Amino acid sequence: MNIITPNLPNKPKKSTFFAIVTNLTFWVLIAIIAGVLLGHFSPQNGMKMEIVGKTFVDIIKLFIGPIIFLTIVLGISGMGNLKKVGRIGVKALAYFEVVSTVALAIGVAIAYIFKPGKIDKTGLALQDASQYTNHAAENFSWLKFFLSNFTLQVLVAAIVCGIALNFYQKREQTILVLERFSKVVFTGLKYVMYLAPLGAFGGMAYTIGKFGLQTLIPLGKLMLCVYTTMFLFVFLILGSILKYYKISILSILKYIKEELLLVLGTSSSEAALPSIMVKLERMGCSKSVVGLVIPTGYSFNLDGTSIYLSMSVIFLAQLYDVHLSFFEILSVIGILMITSKGAAGVTGSGFIVLASTLTAIHKIPVEGLAFLLGVDKFMSEARAITNLIGNTVATIVISKSERDFMELNLEPFLEE
Repeated sequence: MNIITPNLPNKPKKSTFFAIVTNLTFWVLIAIIAGVLLGHFSPQNGMKMEIVGKTFVDIIKLFIGPIIFLTIVLGISGMGNLKKVGRIGVKALAYFEVVSTVALAIGVAIAYIFKPGKIDKTGLALQDASQYTNHAAENFSWLKFFLSNFTLQVLVAAIVCGIALNFYQKREQTILVLERFSKVVFTGLKYVMYLAPLGAFGGMAYTIGKFGLQTLIPLGKLMLCVYTTMFLFVFLILGSILKYYKISILSILKYIKEELLLVLGTSSSEAALPSIMVKLERMGCSKSVVGLVIPTGYSFNLDGTSIYLSMSVIFLAQLYDVHLSFFEILSVIGILMITSKGAAGVTGSGFIVLASTLTAIHKIPVEGLAFLLGVDKFMSEARAITNLIGNTVATIVISKSERDFMELNLEPFLEE
């Protein structure tokens, strides 16, 4: 019905105001400012807020097991579709692993080069990490590492169950039940994330109260490093991949500019999933390739998330002044190669992956996540945009490699 009322001209202003005050990022920003002010002007009361940040992290940790299990099982069980298209699925998974591993390695390298978590060549020493360091150094063995690590046990169980589910006769019914349960779990996580402003307030108030305003320096450096690294990754790594096929990265970005703006506004790459699939098919990518690569990429090809996660782990290690050996760095990359597959664009999932990774390596205090939460929301746009571009490039690459049965309409995007 088209009903016009005298108040209609005022509705846009009301709607805009309502959108602002109900935006979680807005309240996280307010909480950060409040935490900084409390910690600076009343350090004693600021330090008392530590329990608020820790409680939020403890609640988040409760979701680690079920979310990692469900996302990995559902992701692998979806490989039933991959078997139908044979080599396309193998190519897609191989591409995902190679590129996302490169993203992880780049994140670690840039974090070590620019050291965002260091101040005057030292960390802030937020907490005595010797208990983690000593524990990790004593008689390390992979068997002990696995048996004492609930997160890795969940990961292995999820991988086995996901593979087994592909051969189960009642596979579809089981997947339907798991998807319903997954929605319940993620709905619970969604509501818990409404407490993010409290977690940010507690973590920031405690940190500023105990260590002063200088703690804002590494956070700013981390944001700058993350945004710069993702920019370079898109234009150097993804750009070079497209250049091999004589395609211009700038032309592709121009072609999907509406989707990029949508992702920027929603902080979620999933918001642009339907329209990006339509545009890729319009370019000439076959419906089967687009339908396979894009949805699978949302779980297995998160380049922006991989960069952010690897940089965040090294950032927290520097912040706590914890030295990681070359073997331990490789372990971090290996763990993130698995755990990052569970960060499929859902609000709070990246935080879950960070918590599970820190729990797995047993060396960096998980409590540091409360400190990192202060800027996590402000880097979500960069992660989501990089993920979207990465999956767009992946679809084009897989389509180009299958020239024997399809011909892409890429003339407008070819380099001159």
